[in-house]
Amino acid sequence: MNNELLSPKEEKKMLRELFLSSFVLEASYNYERQQSLGFAVGMWPAIKRFYKTKEKQAEALQRHLAIFNITPHLAPTVTGVATAMEAKASQDEEFDASSINSIKVGLMGPLSGIGDSIFWGTLRVITVGIGVSLAKDGNILGPILFLLLFNVPHLLVRYFGLIFGYRFGTNLISSASESGIITKMSKAATIVGLTVIGAMSASMVKMKTALAGNIGGVEFEMQSYLDQIFPLLLPLLYTLFMFWMLKKNQKPTTLLLTSIAIGIIGVLLQIL
Repeated sequence: MNNELLSPKEEKKMLRELFLSSFVLEASYNYERQQSLGFAVGMWPAIKRFYKTKEKQAEALQRHLAIFNITPHLAPTVTGVATAMEAKASQDEEFDASSINSIKVGLMGPLSGIGDSIFWGTLRVITVGIGVSLAKDGNILGPILFLLLFNVPHLLVRYFGLIFGYRFGTNLISSASESGIITKMSKAATIVGLTVIGAMSASMVKMKTALAGNIGGVEFEMQSYLDQIFPLLLPLLYTLFMFWMLKKNQKPTTLLLTSIAIGIIGVLLQIL
């Protein structure tokens, strides 16, 4: 696992700092890029060691401000992989730094599926049930037991996930460089990442039309016909419209106000 840029002692210190920094992941969550700022801050212990100039450090931090969202408990695993890739990028000028974000986006979807099921869907429900069963009788052990049962596995997964991600990323970069498959991996990760973004858009953007009418005594609803011809057509068109506005360098505030205006006008005109 040792990185040639760092001594074993310095490497262990860096991993400890990365572990602690991972807790700020959602400290500045926002609806534009979600956990990106927290992830960038969490990467700082590695970036400050691998890059010696402020320009290079700023470039690396800027790279990690791309949209990112994952189950917080598994974020350190991605941090570990990204750290190994940043180490390679700092050593090799030919390394494609854009592949770092491609790998990140490719990992966040599958890991979130696992993390949400285990931590939010299973572990939280079980531990809350145990804690509440004690707390309802006035037993102080209720909240204490809940915090212990939930956070001990959480902290173990967070820490060893970071170690695993860093080790995996280091070995991956080494073998990929030797075999020349890093370009293919980057392309595959980009495809997976775009698929994840597409799925997020389809599931998170909600828009339906309320247009309805009567033709020859037959009632019809426009939305039902759209669903038959092209399901989720309106969310797709709206997503592309927002993307077009971003390409025109419109601010997120403008996009938000535009969405509010469209919603209000659409309801008043009874078309949404």
